[in-house]
Amino acid sequence: MGWGNWRPRFNFGHLKVQSKVSVFLTMIIIVTYLFYCLTGYCESLPRTLYDQQSLRGKVHTVDGTVHLSQSHRAGAQWNISVLRELPLSNGLESLLQKSEDATNQRPPGNRAQKMESSSSSNITVSNNFGTKEFPQAIIIGVKKGGTRALLEFLRIHPDVRAVGAEPHFFDRFYDKGLEWYRSLMPRTLEGQITMEKTPSYFVTREAPRRVHAMSRHTRLIVVVRDPVTRAVSDYAQTLSKTPGLPSFQALAFKNGTASSSSSKSSSSSLRGVVDTSWSAVRIGVYAKHLEAWLRYFPLGRFLFVSGERLVSDPAGEMARVQDFLGLKRVVGAKHFYFNQTKGFPCLKKPEGSSRPRCLGKSKGRTHPPIPQEALQRLREFYRPFNLKFYQMTGQDFGWD
Repeated sequence: MGWGNWRPRFNFGHLKVQSKVSVFLTMIIIVTYLFYCLTGYCESLPRTLYDQQSLRGKVHTVDGTVHLSQSHRAGAQWNISVLRELPLSNGLESLLQKSEDATNQRPPGNRAQKMESSSSSNITVSNNFGTKEFPQAIIIGVKKGGTRALLEFLRIHPDVRAVGAEPHFFDRFYDKGLEWYRSLMPRTLEGQITMEKTPSYFVTREAPRRVHAMSRHTRLIVVVRDPVTRAVSDYAQTLSKTPGLPSFQALAFKNGTASSSSSKSSSSSLRGVVDTSWSAVRIGVYAKHLEAWLRYFPLGRFLFVSGERLVSDPAGEMARVQDFLGLKRVVGAKHFYFNQTKGFPCLKKPEGSSRPRCLGKSKGRTHPPIPQEALQRLREFYRPFNLKFYQMTGQDFGWD
């Protein structure tokens, strides 16, 4: 064969194999890169959004505590006070609300025991979210004055964390100690305040000293109402639980009852004097109870909320309360509407809820008929105490 007939022949088969391997390795590198990019993106998301996506469909409640499903994290549990800080979906928010309401209905002692057992036997994620503090503000009174309404209105505020049930620490369970009391409090983040309400504190002799011993800086809120109307409301509540209760006038006056005869004057139609040993009457002597508190706290630590204005102008009274607590005015007129049936304001339908939120059936109950002579006699009894209370607080509540 001559050089002119020679043709170079090359085998490119091995190059094709190498190209395929290169493409395959390149694809692996690209997929790996994308995987780590996506992982980094998820980690860079705000924790509330990331947690929200990871919690969808993976929670259930047991005794007021929200638990993660077994497939998500075995043995872990999330405290409601933490989950309420997350902007969760409407369905999950509704679940949390029901769970929190169930928790609030349990006695304080049972709730404390539950929290203690949970912290010792489970991994509690809420340990990393806020701390339990003594309340910086307490609604100390008065019974049947509107304290529950005020607390529910305040709980709309994102910077308020409050105990749902009444702890009764400073009047009934003081012997359990301050650490037990603090264990009942919800967890709070920086900038939030802790609150509780127990209306009987205002009329408990030892309560001012005990609250002062906890903190002399505690802010004290007192919701007051016309003492005569308050007494009738107190009686109506007791009557609903004890149907065989004596008449209002039989309990309100010593050594006799109020006459139903309209021909007699007010002074002659009543036998006996006002019985201040009956709690429904005694609570309304606001000036006397305030004197005991002023021995330990200056007047500036108190806010006196009108129960009547809380009904007629809830937004106005809530503005005063938020200012007193040093909070931004978040709760306003847009949150309320007046319920004609109940006769007091309700909260407008929250987002994700099927209906507006009103207080329980026990609120706004019909008062039993009371003879006008008995009511007038009580007004005369309370008048000097009311005037003194106006002077002490610097507010005219317009009851006389």
